[in-house]
Amino acid sequence: MTAQHRANWLLSLASACFATLTMAATAQAQAPGVPVQAAAAARQDVPVLLRNIGAVQAYQSVLVRARVDGTLDKILFREGQEVKAGDQLALIDPRPFQAALDQVLAKKAADQAQLANAERDLARYANLARSDFASRQQLDTQQSLVAQYQATIAGDDAAIATARLNVEYCHIAAPIDGRVGLRMLDKGNLVRASDATGIVNIAQIHPIAVLFTLPQEALPQIQAAMARGALPVTAFTADDRAQLSSGSLLTVDNSIDAATGTIRLKAEFPNADSRLWPGQFVNVRLQLDTLKGVVTVPSIAVQRGASGLFAFVVKPDGKVALQPVEVQQDDGQLAVIARGIDEGAQVVTNGMSRLQNGSVVAVGQPAAATKTGS
Repeated sequence: MTAQHRANWLLSLASACFATLTMAATAQAQAPGVPVQAAAAARQDVPVLLRNIGAVQAYQSVLVRARVDGTLDKILFREGQEVKAGDQLALIDPRPFQAALDQVLAKKAADQAQLANAERDLARYANLARSDFASRQQLDTQQSLVAQYQATIAGDDAAIATARLNVEYCHIAAPIDGRVGLRMLDKGNLVRASDATGIVNIAQIHPIAVLFTLPQEALPQIQAAMARGALPVTAFTADDRAQLSSGSLLTVDNSIDAATGTIRLKAEFPNADSRLWPGQFVNVRLQLDTLKGVVTVPSIAVQRGASGLFAFVVKPDGKVALQPVEVQQDDGQLAVIARGIDEGAQVVTNGMSRLQNGSVVAVGQPAAATKTGS
């Protein structure tokens, strides 16, 4: 091969290599970015919430039972009825107790007649004793007899009060405001004061209470918040999608459960629309405070790596930067960023598994930032 031919061959080879490299670079420049979704960091007010499952219970609950033995003569309520304290619920046959009352009234009348006669005899003995026509012993005996009849009448009064109370007990009234449950006995049954089943249960559901627990570590924070004022409590459905009612924290239990390391709390809800029901399980959110004007991102944007928490921030050139962050609060839906991300920055919320620092991305429809309290 002549020198000229060799030079031409080398020139052709160099041109081919250059063309190949140019095509590769062009292909690389035109390669699509990693498809991701992103959301803008937003500044908003964020509530400080503590969450757990709670159980709804009646604010007050009473099992209405008979206090005297007898036949259940009447049922005066409808199952599911709303009643007020003092409303008549049932009637036990009062005739035996009325007869007993009449009997003790008659006995008192007889004892009063005897007392009156003894008092007249005492007056006579007193006059005779002043003239020495009656002995001191006779006078003392008559005075004792008068005192005996007076004590008998006092006993009659107590028996009359008991008999009248038994007659009143035949008329069974509601002790509290509330909703009547399903009756446990029908008319005509024999009831006894010793029966444990009762006649009906009354549950007060306006207002209503919710019991829930929180870790003992949260107790100092809760106590500090309670010192500032009433704490709002919100009840959600079991799937956490729909809000049922809003109320306030009523009290904290006086001891921590040593077995579980939790403290019980009780919240009160007006429950005007009766959306809360005794025995129902709800998701409870206790609001301790509100963080004003903080930077927030969806919780899913914050990842945990070997060096701590980070997020992928989309830069204007379409590449992502791995940005370390400090999180002030994260409730699983919304993360409050204390440091590392500024308002308006685009953070990746979906597709992070294929990314590394400097990756080119193709941002799809941005995911809306989670709103406060959702």
